[in-house]
Amino acid sequence: MDTQLEGTVALVTGASSGIGRAIALALVAQGARVVAGARRADRLTELVAEAGGAVTAVDLDVTDRGAVGRAVARTVAEHGRLDLLVNNAGLMLSGPIVGADPDEWERMVGTNLLGSMFVAHAALPHLLASRGTLVQVSSTSGRIASLGSGAYSATKFGVTAFAEALRQEVTAQGVRVVVVEPGFTATELTTHITDPAMRAMAASLGDSMRTLDPADIANAVVFAAAQPHHVSLNEILVRPTDQVA
Repeated sequence: MDTQLEGTVALVTGASSGIGRAIALALVAQGARVVAGARRADRLTELVAEAGGAVTAVDLDVTDRGAVGRAVARTVAEHGRLDLLVNNAGLMLSGPIVGADPDEWERMVGTNLLGSMFVAHAALPHLLASRGTLVQVSSTSGRIASLGSGAYSATKFGVTAFAEALRQEVTAQGVRVVVVEPGFTATELTTHITDPAMRAMAASLGDSMRTLDPADIANAVVFAAAQPHHVSLNEILVRPTDQVA
């Protein structure tokens, strides 16, 4: 194997299912050494087995700054460096703003926005040392807000804004910052929704189109990360062909 990613060290958050899991496996296939972080230890055990032991599992709740620091420290302690961070952990609790449960807003802000900021902050000293790459998995909802996605979109718009400010801060020091924005993808994300009407709407929308597969997003992440170091793909929008908005 001879790829741009062979021998690199990657930390992937939210790796127990869906897009994060697919990214971890795709990076292993490219010869990277992958540390996979998530809260569901049983799912991570399955991932490690599927990857033939080429993945190291770490317990990681991105809302817990102590856990974030430990995950980054373990990655560097075991592999000596960190070349690639894929900030993927997130949840979607769609619903109307009127009558919303603010606890759900706090959960989304804590995971989607603050969580990704915490991980980026902890990883940056090591990415600066390796002149590495930070990939933030966002969403089409970080570009276009829609009815029922106000709070979720707010977190994703925030992710994009933070990533762009960070890009401007560290690009001269050789660190690439990439935002990948998936459209409707067949994952567990919509099962997080607690509002029955919104959950039914999301299921109906998914049934109405040929949705993306998590591997499609993993391919975009690998494509961006494997570019020659002088090439920075800062933003990749990936929609199903059937998705209008």
